[in-house]
Amino acid sequence: QVQLVESGGGLVQSGASLNISCTFSAGTITNYAMAWFRQAPGKEREFVAVISQNNDTTFYGDSMSDRFTISRDKAKNAVYLQMNSLQPGETDVYYCAARGQMAGLKESAYDYWGQGTKVTVYS
Repeated sequence: QVQLVESGGGLVQSGASLNISCTFSAGTITNYAMAWFRQAPGKEREFVAVISQNNDTTFYGDSMSDRFTISRDKAKNAVYLQMNSLQPGETDVYYCAARGQMAGLKESAYDYWGQGTKVTVYS
């Protein structure tokens, strides 16, 4: 059973940086494309970034590639999202997702999900 566990969320001031993590169990992380989504209360889940199985392809949501970086550590079976210059409007729950082949922006394309980690940005 594939399990994803996010961590690293918290309370940060506007303009700050934060690196959140997702650990992957019951499998080899390099067999999966890994993605991050985020969701604010009352809103639909929004695509943030995805990284391919062999790390050679990354893709970001609109206006995120200049501040966010997705990466993977095979040895730690983990994927990360480095977020810079966070804004209050980015107060969301951030979710990690996995799929057995490269996927894109659609939430429905992903097979496995974590429980999310809360990021709160205050001004």
